[in-house]
Amino acid sequence: MAVTEQGRVSAAVRAGAGDGFRGLVPRVLSVCMAVAALYSAAIAIAGPLRSTLGPVTGLIETAVFPVEPNLGYAVFLGILAGALARRKRAAYGVVVVIFVLLVLGNLAVVLSSSLMPDLVDEFSLTGQVVAAEVNLVVSAVILGVLAAAHDEFFAPTRRASFRKALLTLASLLGVSFAVGYTLVTLFPGTLKPGDHLPWTLEHTLGGVVTLDFYRAGRPPSWVNLVIGLLSAAAVLVAFAVLFRSQRARAELPAESEERVRALLRAYGSRDSLGYFATRRDRAVIFSPSGKAAVSYRVVAGVCLAGGDPIGDVEAWGHAIRAWMDEAQRYGWAPAAIGPSEAAAHAYARAGLRVLELGDEAVIEVAAFGLEGREMRGVRQAVNRVRRAGFTLRVRRHADLTPEEMRQVIDRAAAWRDTHAERGFSMALGRLGDPADGACVLVEARDAEGRLAAMLSFVPWGEDGLSLDLMRRDRGSDNGLMEFMVAGLVAEAESLGVKQISLNFAMFRSVFEGGARLGAGPVLRLWRCTLLFLSRWWQLESLYRANAKYHPVWTPRFIAFEDTRDLPKVGLASVIAEGFLAVPRVFGPRRS
Repeated sequence: MAVTEQGRVSAAVRAGAGDGFRGLVPRVLSVCMAVAALYSAAIAIAGPLRSTLGPVTGLIETAVFPVEPNLGYAVFLGILAGALARRKRAAYGVVVVIFVLLVLGNLAVVLSSSLMPDLVDEFSLTGQVVAAEVNLVVSAVILGVLAAAHDEFFAPTRRASFRKALLTLASLLGVSFAVGYTLVTLFPGTLKPGDHLPWTLEHTLGGVVTLDFYRAGRPPSWVNLVIGLLSAAAVLVAFAVLFRSQRARAELPAESEERVRALLRAYGSRDSLGYFATRRDRAVIFSPSGKAAVSYRVVAGVCLAGGDPIGDVEAWGHAIRAWMDEAQRYGWAPAAIGPSEAAAHAYARAGLRVLELGDEAVIEVAAFGLEGREMRGVRQAVNRVRRAGFTLRVRRHADLTPEEMRQVIDRAAAWRDTHAERGFSMALGRLGDPADGACVLVEARDAEGRLAAMLSFVPWGEDGLSLDLMRRDRGSDNGLMEFMVAGLVAEAESLGVKQISLNFAMFRSVFEGGARLGAGPVLRLWRCTLLFLSRWWQLESLYRANAKYHPVWTPRFIAFEDTRDLPKVGLASVIAEGFLAVPRVFGPRRS
């Protein structure tokens, strides 16, 4: 397995996670922190709301937990809520420290009032003492619950993350303080000169400390907002560093790759995406019997599986369970991108939610032909390219000489429109590896014999191919792709190929259904939205590029654990597919 054994929790703890009263503590605590975060943000942004809800704020702070009208504090609570939901040990430690400080502070107030009752009467502090007594009891009870549920917070964070988080927080809060002090000096409002520095320090720290309870003046409200935003950004970055998930090494060891290939030889015909599990920037986890496996990569805190589990369907559930245990152990959000309908059912049985993502275009070789009105466009494109003198060559990768393969690799890199290869779930990410000799290369050459375009397909079981790479010279003739696809189908029988998987068309049913006569307003609106987005992403064009071949459409899905994880899963998918680079501040791109 790709993750080191150090820090693993016992199987009994993992099996019991989420069960009984103690299992509810992380989720309940997370929800409470999230509500407190939203409340703090609301009263920080809206002044009238802050005044209206003053009594409610006082009641919450008296009975349970401090809620400050400060964006930095709200962000802190929000990030803490997310980390608690993922059962992070570091987040548990932060919450325990908070409530220990509350208990100690309230205990000091209660003891002081008992020892000096005259001062309480003289300064009319009875209300504060009663509030301290109530909060002391509540905080002590919460600490007891946290102590009882300490085993439920088992997800580790990266080494040295606490030290790095402190340095990050101190540096960024220093910037916030410097900017805030400058603004207060330039726009003091009713604040006295001697109060500039302590007021700025208080608000930079989010109201956690108060240096002067009797200060009356204040600068303009927008100054407070700017300081709050800067402090919020500081807390956001620092706690992102603190709560980063344990990394998984994104690599496929040779032994694991051979086991994957053995499963593909036995069961590879089930999934056209199965061969992509041999990508060496993925990890793999096997079922206890070794008869099935899940191929995945950890991206942005998401344990992202690609395609179907590999191997015997009867063992899929055990492989999925092992994969989900691994995700839970390290606080990753489990998700699967591109599983087939059968695999989507398996993920759903394991407790994940499933949504349809789009459709894969599959050409049945026996049913494909260029005759007929519906194939007129493809037929015309093929004839036009053929008349221009283009020729086609279809070979297994193993049949190319080293020099020929080197030229193909050079051309593929030159025609690539990105810095690095894209793809995760439906791309292999390499060319010319000796282990990929069964892959098929389709080359289109012009009348002078120059390579103008290429397609590369990976094996799909014994009688299928799945599109991996599609490249062409930007100055070459239109219609080359139709020419190559039609030519491959014509050569399919000699290759022993009966089905060919082409591209994946996201939201295909929306484009097709929304264009039909009588489509409902919601479906039409959804289609119009996707058409608008297609100006930047190839959504509609990819659908039309596949639809012209009149393929069999095979639905593909996305599986995820919690609806709240969808934005995170979407971001992880975009990063994994290579459409967004990970900032170096958050670690190596492969993690």
